[in-house]
Amino acid sequence: MYQTQRIYDIFLAGGPLMWPLLACSLAVLTVVLERSLFWLQVERGRDRQLMDEVLELARTGDWEAIRDRTRGSRDYVIRMLVVGILHRDFSLVKAMEAEAEAILTRMRRRMGVLDTMITVAPLLGILGTVTGIIHSFDMLHAGGIADPRLVTGGIAQALITTATGLGIAIVTVFPYNYFNSRIEHAAYVMEKYGTSLEVVHARLLQGRDHAAS
Repeated sequence: MYQTQRIYDIFLAGGPLMWPLLACSLAVLTVVLERSLFWLQVERGRDRQLMDEVLELARTGDWEAIRDRTRGSRDYVIRMLVVGILHRDFSLVKAMEAEAEAILTRMRRRMGVLDTMITVAPLLGILGTVTGIIHSFDMLHAGGIADPRLVTGGIAQALITTATGLGIAIVTVFPYNYFNSRIEHAAYVMEKYGTSLEVVHARLLQGRDHAAS
């Protein structure tokens, strides 16, 4: 109880800019939790063995078997491969590129919020520093230097908001970089398997052309 009251007192001592900083921290927490659950579901849906099976079936041109084996799969790479296979008679590559972009868009969702908070939170802290210093000078102007304790409120406000803003930004950097690394890895995996399917499909078409000739 005492610790809670202490935190509340520090929060109030930080001045009015602590409220937007609190909003920033809540926004960060909400996005981090949502993205963590999203990536947990993505990881649970992965089926690396099935991805290799799809490529192996594609080498033999057994498209119906691929459709049967991948039915109900939640793996994003497999979904991209299946979309390409379904559109193989038109443009396999473009179909996979469009699906991959749609998948990456979902993975990047709300990342802009974290990016914004990393920038805005320290700026709000600096703004709190400026307003705190202005408050301190106002107290000095009103009370002179006879009672230095009059300026401690402004100094405390300056230090608390700065520390809070920097703290929010520092804490946000870690999940932001982690989620970005997951997105980059996902893009790499989709490109790798998409290229493999493209090569396999090109070889099948060449084999058919040779057989026809």
